[in-house]
Amino acid sequence: MSDLPRKAVTRTAKLAALPLGFAGRATWGLGKRIGGRSAEIVGRELQQRTADQLFKVLGELKGGAMKFGQALSVFESALPEEVAGPYRAALTKLQEAAPPMPTRTVHAVLAERLGENWPDLFLEFENKPSAAASIGQVHRAVWHDGREVAVKVQYPGAGEALLSDLNQLSRFAWLLAPMIPGMDIKPLISELRDRVSEELDYELEAKAQREHAREFATDPDVVVPDVVHQSDQVLVTEWIDGIPLADVITDGTTEQRDRAGQLLARFLFSGPARTGLLHADPHPGNFRLLPVEDDDGEEGEAEKWRLGVLDFGTVDRLPGGLPDTVGRSLRMTIDGEAEAVYELLCEEGFVKESIDLDPDAVLDYLLPIIEPAQVSEFTFSRGWMRSQAARVADIRSPAHQLGKQLNLPPAYLLIHRVTLSTIGVLCQLGATVRLRDELEEWLPGFLPRPEDSEGTEVGAGSKDDEEDGVAAAGA
Repeated sequence: MSDLPRKAVTRTAKLAALPLGFAGRATWGLGKRIGGRSAEIVGRELQQRTADQLFKVLGELKGGAMKFGQALSVFESALPEEVAGPYRAALTKLQEAAPPMPTRTVHAVLAERLGENWPDLFLEFENKPSAAASIGQVHRAVWHDGREVAVKVQYPGAGEALLSDLNQLSRFAWLLAPMIPGMDIKPLISELRDRVSEELDYELEAKAQREHAREFATDPDVVVPDVVHQSDQVLVTEWIDGIPLADVITDGTTEQRDRAGQLLARFLFSGPARTGLLHADPHPGNFRLLPVEDDDGEEGEAEKWRLGVLDFGTVDRLPGGLPDTVGRSLRMTIDGEAEAVYELLCEEGFVKESIDLDPDAVLDYLLPIIEPAQVSEFTFSRGWMRSQAARVADIRSPAHQLGKQLNLPPAYLLIHRVTLSTIGVLCQLGATVRLRDELEEWLPGFLPRPEDSEGTEVGAGSKDDEEDGVAAAGA
């Protein structure tokens, strides 16, 4: 491709090709079946061709279209395997790579934002990008002081492209249903659109990244590269090596998967508590697993590996950390306090005043979802996530009927999406995670307050409780 397509008519035509292309291939598939080929074989070919086009169009357009593809890629665990399989490889590509911006365009942006003598700022600069994302691409370089750095260059016209793509995708979201059955994508597109201005502002991103880098500077488990330089459309940060999380998902060992999953959960819950910020773009392209070398220079034990965190363009500002309501409602649900949970959900607006629900039914709805928090450790899997999605998506099920009556207050929208996305990544990893440990350490309200325990020791419950699959949250 040449430059980022910016004309609305061009981008609209490319996006429209997705559902129209699907319809055309469906007709092609029908012809193949009439010709005698089995439905299963034709179905696989149809889905693979659609996946190939999805990556090609979203990757070329970048902007909001690619951001939408990246968001979808962390939710593929919820789709039935026969649907998710053909899309998995194509969507995963969006987490790490996309067709690059031409070198001449990169140099033009650098000259405009860093000055005509921009090459003097670097001892080395690799013209070939190391990664290309939704609104910018990253180049490896060596800063003038000898530090290895990552140079993120924003695509010209990225803001216009983002809004144009997301507006267009929202208009014909229903047409994309055949490609991603069982998923309501319109709210996802709407939420992504609300975050556009923040992600385009590299000054805001630099501030959020500096705050994380400062807080995690001496952390033994999490690495956040510091900001070296920032200007409009260009962000220079320290470079970190490591195994992309997408590679751990496809080829990682059990030990790597478990370690990555544990640290991902730790970062999700500790970040807001420590920085007042929630990293709100948890797709695998934004994480690295960093091996720790032993005394012989060899890779050390997996349990000592660290998690590298990138891209702070989208954050949720939570000065007091995650809301106390989240931890309290989770604890009370585990303890089976149906009336108390229902009362709290009503107070926070999860149940509208005009709706009257059975507290026990609400508890039954919530318990399967919070299963990972009920036990000492939990193995996340695509199968588990698909079962949860199917339970809620089945229009005949009580869970579906009840879920339609619940409300998600605006203050919790991003927290909800980030949590679901992180769980999606954990399921892709197939990681065994001690989630309860992280909740007890970092989630406000999860452990009972001393006055709630009435003199009984606050703890994670007895060993017998854990072996039974339900660890007590204290007396």
